[in-house]
Amino acid sequence: MRQFLLIAHRVPVSGAFTLNDLAGGAGRMDEVARVVSTAFTLSNDLRRDTELEILFVAPPPPAARRIRLRGERLRHLNPDERSTAALLKNALVRAIPFDRDREVSPGIVVGPVEPLVALGEFCRRPSAIWLRETGRPVGDWADPTGGFAAVLSDPTDVTDAEAAVLTAEGIPAVSLGPRSMRSSQCVDVLHNEFDRRESARRA
Repeated sequence: MRQFLLIAHRVPVSGAFTLNDLAGGAGRMDEVARVVSTAFTLSNDLRRDTELEILFVAPPPPAARRIRLRGERLRHLNPDERSTAALLKNALVRAIPFDRDREVSPGIVVGPVEPLVALGEFCRRPSAIWLRETGRPVGDWADPTGGFAAVLSDPTDVTDAEAAVLTAEGIPAVSLGPRSMRSSQCVDVLHNEFDRRESARRA
């Protein structure tokens, strides 16, 4: 299983933003949408072995929301960022009155979350890694399960509190290269690395 957790620091949790300003007033929802598209879409199919959690962080913590996407059940996901952003916006708007997780569309579950607790729980999954430039090269990291549970952030760096959780959980830091890349590029590179590993195992 391939699992991602993306921390989205600036997207309005209420969904109160316009699709015409995804990179500005929407708090870089453009990059969040690209992460979703890159995580799941192939040329003519979807990656059914992939899951993605997005923590939409907002003060105070009770206002935060988590959207979970499961490739095995996803429908209506197109590769363009505007329609993907609309799908996420709709989930956030519908989740305003939710007091627990609910599936709002096939493969999309949304609900309230305590972000640091959810981050810690994700870090305890098998093959959990923290994607950062200063980690060990991904080629040197031996995945014990044949998959991964990768933590990454939006264009904003993780906060001190988030970094403290990641450090306390002791998950390895893994680097995808010496240069800082967009979150969606990191997803693409990591998928490619594991596509190659799977191909080598089958050879």
